[in-house]
Amino acid sequence: METIEVPVGAYRFSAQVAGPEDGRLVLLLHGFPQSSSEWRRQLVTLAEAGYRAVAPDQRGYSPKARPEGVENYATAHLVADALAIVDEMGGHKVDVVGHDWGAWVAWHMAARYPERLRTLTSVSLPHPAALSDAILSGNVDQAARSAYIGFFRQEGIAEKTLLVNEGDGLRKMLVATGLPEKETDQYVDLMCEPGALTAALSWYRAVTPEEAKGIAPITTPTMYVWSDKDVALGRDAAEATASHVEGPYRFEVLQGVSHWIPEVAAEELDRLLLEHLSSWD
Repeated sequence: METIEVPVGAYRFSAQVAGPEDGRLVLLLHGFPQSSSEWRRQLVTLAEAGYRAVAPDQRGYSPKARPEGVENYATAHLVADALAIVDEMGGHKVDVVGHDWGAWVAWHMAARYPERLRTLTSVSLPHPAALSDAILSGNVDQAARSAYIGFFRQEGIAEKTLLVNEGDGLRKMLVATGLPEKETDQYVDLMCEPGALTAALSWYRAVTPEEAKGIAPITTPTMYVWSDKDVALGRDAAEATASHVEGPYRFEVLQGVSHWIPEVAAEELDRLLLEHLSSWD
């Protein structure tokens, strides 16, 4: 495994890469409040299978790609970053794997630029329209699960609460939602960097309901991996995702697993991911 910097316009994205340079390109997009490190097990697995895997630290998480201003974290910018990274890595068609907010970007890539994707794998996050419908339709369960978003959108207040005592608030949140305590320090340290948490929370603050409701049906071969102990994402939106995918679709449920699938259920995710990728050579 190697750590590199990927130039994209005025920015430099730190990234971890593994596997042969001529291998089929797989892009791995992390979620909040993590980094490319959440994919370290999948990077090894994919490399051993002959894929060229790249996991960037996305906008706001890479120190050299951390612009100020909520407007700089609109979905269009996040998608453009991902496509530009693929271009810089020498790819045109790519297999995209996203977790949490990384899956949000992946869904939008597939909806807006289906010609660029060979396959899509969403981990944890349902199709954005399915999630939006569940929240806005009066679904009490999903509305309750998503209540934290309103807190995250409060500029200054969320930062102060989460970063209290050198990030102790954030650390407690991660552990309470199922991330093993030994995994949390690297992410808390990242979010304690100047401007990092505000940048990461800007993803929540920049998003609009129209971006979720207006997303097109997906035609890319898609696998969605959801876990039934995810405190943020409930079953209703997970099961409704099928109605938003017009291409080949596979839905996998991991029993007894929390939101942090790439780390707490790495072996199972690796198996599913290799199966999905190999089905669409």
